[in-house]
Amino acid sequence: MPKKVQASHILVKTESEANVIYFDVTHGASFEKTAMEKSLCPSKKRGGDLGWFGRGQMVKEFENAAFSMEKGQISRPVKTQFGWHIIKLTDIQ
Repeated sequence: MPKKVQASHILVKTESEANVIYFDVTHGASFEKTAMEKSLCPSKKRGGDLGWFGRGQMVKEFENAAFSMEKGQISRPVKTQFGWHIIKLTDIQ
């Protein structure tokens, strides 16, 4: 298992909004631009970039999704206590 991953995300309140954004970013829309426009997380200023993190640093659902992805992959919407996330795995260490 990787020790650290680098990921970006887009956080929204509803599953339906997350599904629309997921469709958009998997059909040509810029993930970073969409994050800047739609995400509720302060990371939106960086195009959703969360930087590097290891296990135990994120909520369980988010962590499980991020650590099960391949580099460059965009996740289907993931529900956590904060809302709905679309995750883009940018690198693995």
